[in-house]
Amino acid sequence: MTHDHPLDHRDPGRVAVLMGGRSAEREISLASGAECLAALHALGVDAEAFDPAERLVTELVDYDRAFIALHGPGGEDGVIQGALEAMGVPYTGSGVLASALGMDKLRTKGVWQAMGLPTPAFRVLRGDDDPSTVIAALGLPLFVKPLREGSSMGTARVDHAADLATAAEQARAFGDAVLVERCIEGPEYTVALLDGQVLPAIRIEVDAAFYDYRAKYQSDATRMVLPCGLSAAAEAQMGQLAQQAFAAIDASGWGRVDLMADEAGALWLLEVNTIPGMTDHSLVPAAAAARGMAMDELVARILLTSWRRGEAQ
Repeated sequence: MTHDHPLDHRDPGRVAVLMGGRSAEREISLASGAECLAALHALGVDAEAFDPAERLVTELVDYDRAFIALHGPGGEDGVIQGALEAMGVPYTGSGVLASALGMDKLRTKGVWQAMGLPTPAFRVLRGDDDPSTVIAALGLPLFVKPLREGSSMGTARVDHAADLATAAEQARAFGDAVLVERCIEGPEYTVALLDGQVLPAIRIEVDAAFYDYRAKYQSDATRMVLPCGLSAAAEAQMGQLAQQAFAAIDASGWGRVDLMADEAGALWLLEVNTIPGMTDHSLVPAAAAARGMAMDELVARILLTSWRRGEAQ
């Protein structure tokens, strides 16, 4: 093992980089996992790819720890975290509860509301519900989202009442119930958190109606604006809100909180990502780079979060 990086004096042993899986975000996870695996190899870590879609999860008992780069259901929702807990294998990032809550946009927003944290008004639309009642309650424009999916899969912006039913049907490809949320008109921001540290906020500018799947992973026109353009005080306030939102669902280790600012500058919480993307188009590596942190160091620091579960340092 090489030295002069955050893993100095710590031997992580044999590390499984969990990537792939069976969710709709499989391809993104494979890309994230490949980046993380390459960084771990550069650090001299004994790491190897592990795809739960191709191997039995019980084989993870043969590893010393797990670096989770799975996205979406089955990897980001507490399922794999629970399996690792049962096998006594330390793993990166949030635990079972936070992972399950963070994957469920409705429950996350419910927790935030209960704690007085700002999040856009919403309704849940089920198959036999009348879409017009949702529009009467929330107005237009709206965002329509699957309750439990990431990477903006199945998400659509609705500007006209006639389009709501179609958008809801598309979102139902990922589950029966659909979250309909009041659209906040203003700049979108994201704040990455790493072991209690707030990384520089990023303002996201896209050439689409919103930061959708194509904008996230395929478009070269998407701009990550760093510095984000806010005053130091305003950015610090945003970072504090992101930390509160993260802690509210018991998230830990590392992750990302997405926010919008309205025309008056007020901040609104959208969602928590407990295992954000780590591809070359991803936001967390960009935020880390703005702090002077190379990919290898970022991945090493994420691996260090696997020591946070009562394990001796």
